Amino acid sequence: MNTPSVFWLTNIKLETGFEQAEDGSFQTKAELFHLKIENGIISDVQKKSENSILHAPAVDAKGLLGIPTFREMHNHLDKTYLTLNWKACKPVKNLTERLKHEATELEELAGSVKQRAGKMIETILANGSTHIRTHVNIDPFIGLKNLEGIREALDEYRGKLTYEIVAFPQHGLLREDVPSLMKEAMRMGAHIVGGLDPAGIDKKVEASLYEMMNIATEFDADVDIHLHDSGHVGFYTIDKLAEMVEDAKWHHRAAISHAFCLGDVPSQQADDMADRLSELDIAIMSTIPITKSLPPIELLDQKGVRVYLGCDGFYDSWGPFGNGDILEKVTRYCELYRRIDEKSLAYSLKWATGGPTALTAEGKLAWPKKGDEANIVFADAVASSEVVARTTKREAVMFRGKVVSGALA
Repeated sequence: MNTPSVFWLTNIKLETGFEQAEDGSFQTKAELFHLKIENGIISDVQKKSENSILHAPAVDAKGLLGIPTFREMHNHLDKTYLTLNWKACKPVKNLTERLKHEATELEELAGSVKQRAGKMIETILANGSTHIRTHVNIDPFIGLKNLEGIREALDEYRGKLTYEIVAFPQHGLLREDVPSLMKEAMRMGAHIVGGLDPAGIDKKVEASLYEMMNIATEFDADVDIHLHDSGHVGFYTIDKLAEMVEDAKWHHRAAISHAFCLGDVPSQQADDMADRLSELDIAIMSTIPITKSLPPIELLDQKGVRVYLGCDGFYDSWGPFGNGDILEKVTRYCELYRRIDEKSLAYSLKWATGGPTALTAEGKLAWPKKGDEANIVFADAVASSEVVARTTKREAVMFRGKVVSGALA
């Protein structure tokens, strides 16, 4: 669907507040609006009325609910088997064996990375995400081949989404020529320096963290480390990373993916660390697994820690499951922690969008406003609460004023 540079998006349903019933429960109020969009930006917001005069072409949203688009903040575009023949995962005994098995496939899969990643991007986009943070293997087996393919794949989606590429040392940061490969990856266009289990994989916590931070400061780049190490070992790793972030003045520039250990330690330790993470503005990226300890997302949120979600890899050598739907992760989180009332469900949408929600916790209109980018997911639902609870189908996705997936007509 081709849309003009200036147009009215008519008959879009937007949430306007919460209404409390006599029994104390809440329901969301919503009305139909018209949004004027100019060069991808929302320039006017009007309630629908019989007297509306719209001096521009119109695109009819047909009463679909509008919510902010999503942010897929932990993904591996280079790993998926999508577009290849079906195969389930090979059973292994431990992480070391899983890494060895992946290594045997890397060269074979490298030639199809652009094709496979393209299918994964299409899937993620159709589910409502218009931003992807992807980790890309940088390793001694295939060097920079995956990075080259991922850059080509993402380049074909310019104008449909934004993205960040993390140079990811999947097989260890301290081995062989990986540090030099990581630096070359940054020169080639990776945006963020990755890391992986300084204790479990590199076996040297301080040395691994130092190497990661050293590359980051050399290239003036953010960091995002995979931390699967659990319990007090993982907690110690976060504590050391926090020290290095503070020393380097890397506030607001670090993220910890998975961080299972924050759900393993006593509550007071988790509380104290949440304060530390908030002070340094270190973000947490979770994939809401059902077989691992989750970081205490609600506590982190209350402390002002930025929490984002991701689908991780899906259908690859690590697991046959997943569908690239970040909203499904939010639904799972709400189900796990019994966030079942109207307000809790509506507020939880922030972990799909990366922050924005239609209403504040007090029920004030927060989105959309004049000056916002016209990044909109269109769903057949009455409110955000229903979208989260029912993982509602997304009929269309708009990015900067252009429909990039699905259709409104």
